Amino acid sequence: MSTWNRLFTDHPATVDETYGQHFVAAMGFGLRMIWGGLVCMVHAIVPGAFCTKGSDTICELHERMVTNRRRKAEARAMLVGARKAA
Repeated sequence: MSTWNRLFTDHPATVDETYGQHFVAAMGFGLRMIWGGLVCMVHAIVPGAFCTKGSDTICELHERMVTNRRRKAEARAMLVGARKAA
């Protein structure tokens, strides 16, 4: 496989995604981060607006990325362990 192809397939494979799945997930994260940044800037100008939206967005993204990835890895490990035991 060429270096060019690996740029599009190696990393998505490490998180058990195709290129298309990874594109959708990463684009969703990026757009969500932009939205979180915008509401933080509005909050900076008008402190009474969006008081918790920035931190709520960070918590949501952390849950989606880190916690769910950990759950997937644990489920995969359990599956592999079950196959070895069988």
